Amino acid sequence: MPAIRLPDGSTRRFEEPVTGAALAAAIGPGLARAAVAMTVSGKLVDLSSVIDADSDVRFVTRDDPEALALIRHDAAHVLAEAVQSLYPGTQVTIGPAIENGFYYDFAREPPFSPEDFPPIEEKMRAIVAAKEPFDREVWEREKAIRFFEEKGEKYKAEIIRDLPESETITLYRQGGWVDLCRGPHMRTTGDVGTAFKLMRTAGAYWRGDHRNPMLSRIYGTAWRNQKELEAYLVMLAEAERRDHRRLGREMDLFHLQDEAVGSVFWHPLGWRLYRTVESYMRRRLDAAGYQEVRTPQLVDRSLWEKSGHWEKFGAHMFTAQVEDEDRTLALKPMNCPCHVQIFTQRVRSYRELPLRLAEFGSCHRYEPSGALHGIMRVRAFTQDDAHIFCTEEQIGAETIRFMALLSTIYRDLGFPEFAVKFADRPPVRAGADETWDRAEAALREACAEAGVTYVLNPGEGAFYGPKLEFVLKDAIGREWQCGTLQVDFVLPERLDAEYVAEDGRWRRPVMLHRAILGSFERFLGILIEQYAGRLPLWLAPLQAAVATIVSDADAYAAEVGRACAEAGLNVEVDSRNEKINAKVRDWSLRHVPAMLVVGRREAEAGTVALRRLGAAEQEVLPMAEAIARLAAEATPPDLRRSGPQTSACA
Repeated sequence: MPAIRLPDGSTRRFEEPVTGAALAAAIGPGLARAAVAMTVSGKLVDLSSVIDADSDVRFVTRDDPEALALIRHDAAHVLAEAVQSLYPGTQVTIGPAIENGFYYDFAREPPFSPEDFPPIEEKMRAIVAAKEPFDREVWEREKAIRFFEEKGEKYKAEIIRDLPESETITLYRQGGWVDLCRGPHMRTTGDVGTAFKLMRTAGAYWRGDHRNPMLSRIYGTAWRNQKELEAYLVMLAEAERRDHRRLGREMDLFHLQDEAVGSVFWHPLGWRLYRTVESYMRRRLDAAGYQEVRTPQLVDRSLWEKSGHWEKFGAHMFTAQVEDEDRTLALKPMNCPCHVQIFTQRVRSYRELPLRLAEFGSCHRYEPSGALHGIMRVRAFTQDDAHIFCTEEQIGAETIRFMALLSTIYRDLGFPEFAVKFADRPPVRAGADETWDRAEAALREACAEAGVTYVLNPGEGAFYGPKLEFVLKDAIGREWQCGTLQVDFVLPERLDAEYVAEDGRWRRPVMLHRAILGSFERFLGILIEQYAGRLPLWLAPLQAAVATIVSDADAYAAEVGRACAEAGLNVEVDSRNEKINAKVRDWSLRHVPAMLVVGRREAEAGTVALRRLGAAEQEVLPMAEAIARLAAEATPPDLRRSGPQTSACA
């Protein structure tokens, strides 16, 4: 007689085991119509699942957050049925739900193209309209293998062979079509709804191995209703408009090429933007009591082995063999072991703690070519890295201090709000459980002291300690995890870092790993997309253009340009023999924030027509007033707060 506890606190008792569908019907016809799945003691399962023991049960409707993953998973099955119906002989492989959608990999020649989407979508809508039930079946392993082999589905047969012997083999049938799947699924294909769209195709190696056959992947998106789908498509269009790769070309900031895969060629304007952000960060760190250091890029393998990074990250390191010394050097993928080397070079006293060492460290990591994405996912990058060596008692105060610094930096850069995630111990990690208990307790206590509200991100901590992850939300609602704060008891132990405590004994410091931007390259890509290229004046690498209306104003335009430069503004003078409308269009396409337009009248009066990017109007001002106004805007926020400055340069 299972006792079933419901979210409202009530309990239902049944004489025999009961399915979720029967339970929902017993509660009421409205719930029976709305429920598409349920959680039983926290596990998401089909409504056809049998509840045969005392359990906590919660029903999931299409309005619940969990429903999105179910809709997308079921949509992948509907896609696969539609494809095999329209293109006999196509083999199905895997088709998971992913963020914002789903995909399915097919073995087919020729591969699919977007031209195939209309008939596939039409067939998918027909399958949804048929409301075919998802029926779960448990099969004997060898029978399932034979079933798929006889259908010519060698990939499904291979998946089953590779499953652990303890795995229950489950197939789901929807009408006359059947697929290998663990589930869960909703009640019928009708629960998928029609708010889906096929998006693009791609090639994908079977099981991600380049030695295996290339499959044809179809990506789709699916939502609970048409309104959500349309909002997502609008967001994608806006993301395309903001794409940092396109804007980087238009603004002449950087480029990438095959001869240096995963590395950025910074152009003069792009490097000026980079240096502006770097200079801003350096000033903020100096004011916050950090000491900047520089450590080698090539470090002997032995240090990475001792720290544990070789075992964890060795496959992602670039190495060089020094034959005459018979040693292996690795380009550093992170800075932390090198900072410990600085700490351990002399006897340290408790009076020196907390010791804050910062580095804009040049790092390299091997990323598969398919994972690279503009300047946001590269192989050569610079971390705004720092490590705070402190006592356990100082963790809380340092967390409060760090949070204050991080908050003002994000606000200055245009991100006034951010979310915090607490990532606890991962399955594969360094250090004993007792050490992790201490580290996690210390970080939770520090969060309480700092007043930090967080959500749990289970199992996503660093391999040496738990961490806080700081997640920004951009102008179109996308989330970007940038900053981190990690509590590490392990690395100081592995690399033998010690200090002399107040009682004269040797003790291990705690190591706080922290970053704010994450990597300069990625953050600059985020920044470009956040502002859609229209960077605030203090960040803009080219802050203004002085443009002539007639050639008679060339000399005056040069004078205005010199005055701007003396005020610390980055400007260009445009004296081309072009109409002013063409010049305005050209500088607008380059996303230059301001134009100072001059003609005969302005030259005679000593004025300029100040025109802002995207504005139809212009304002005629005395030259000195216009320049002073722009110079004030071009002063970085931290320098504005600290009082009058002699230059607007970062």
